[in-house]
Amino acid sequence: MSARVLIVGHPGETHLGGHLMRAAASLGVDATIVDASAAYDGSAWRRRANWWLRGHRPARLEAFTRAVVDAAHNAAPDVLLATGLAPVTVDGLRTIAATGVRLVNYLTDDPWNPAHRAPWFFSALRAYDDVFTPRQSNLGDLRTIGASDVSYLPFGYDPDIHRPPSTLTNDDRLRYEADVMFAGGADRERVATLRPLIADGLRVALYGGYWDRDPATRASARGFLDAEGIRHAVSAARLCLCLVRRANRDGHAMRSFEVPAIGGCPLVEDTTEHRAIFGPDGDAAAYFDSPEAMVREARALLSAPERRRQLADAAHARITRGGHTYRDRLTVILETAKRGRV
Repeated sequence: MSARVLIVGHPGETHLGGHLMRAAASLGVDATIVDASAAYDGSAWRRRANWWLRGHRPARLEAFTRAVVDAAHNAAPDVLLATGLAPVTVDGLRTIAATGVRLVNYLTDDPWNPAHRAPWFFSALRAYDDVFTPRQSNLGDLRTIGASDVSYLPFGYDPDIHRPPSTLTNDDRLRYEADVMFAGGADRERVATLRPLIADGLRVALYGGYWDRDPATRASARGFLDAEGIRHAVSAARLCLCLVRRANRDGHAMRSFEVPAIGGCPLVEDTTEHRAIFGPDGDAAAYFDSPEAMVREARALLSAPERRRQLADAAHARITRGGHTYRDRLTVILETAKRGRV
């Protein structure tokens, strides 16, 4: 696929920017990434003042925008692909668009989430030629505010990262063993969801930020995971939770694809999008629609190891054979952008 792409995102191996860079390499696409974390540099007081007093504004928004404009000038891309609430102003985007670059946003977060809502970003959002959202819930809202060519595009998985571990030693099993694991930040709603599972006496492993701040989840907090750690934690756990963020109006999450790609047994929050991904209850995942149902399903599956293996195998096959890699997602994005450029 012949194209030059400038990605605005986070390049870490477990971040979407890194997944898209590897996807581009596998497609033979000439890709460059500008690390969005630079927009948030600065002193703590400056970051807090910009975030809380200036509408969730990154501390170095203007400086970072200039860096993106410079990178676009140097790389001469066909497509600028921004991920999420990309810290690029509307003026910067218009400057880049004036050179004939197609502007695309893969909108990983819901901009109407109160934790993210930012007037500067809504202005920028209307400048993109194509907006891809991994949630069906905000398609109408995006069109209402004037976003162009809005499409639903689910998350995916990176086969270089999300695969069964090459080895899983006894020490690895002892370190990561759990009845139930979950990886993600400790949102208030997630803490409330996890409390009954922990109170029921199950061995729960929680990875990500802030789980140690709540007394109910503190003993289950296990810190952060790198790419290898994710593979080990999913493989060593008997069940892997796939939760959505209600404040984000999610119907699925990144873990919805990553867990089955690695080979974990998915215990999945019941949503329309999850059912489209995994099929009917019991085909490739077990569903729950409340914390109490989650505990019941977990207990039933923990007592049925063969059933867990069947679900894990079915989910793995469904995801890995279903065209769900980030290479597949990037192909859709670039083909859509190419049609728009003609």
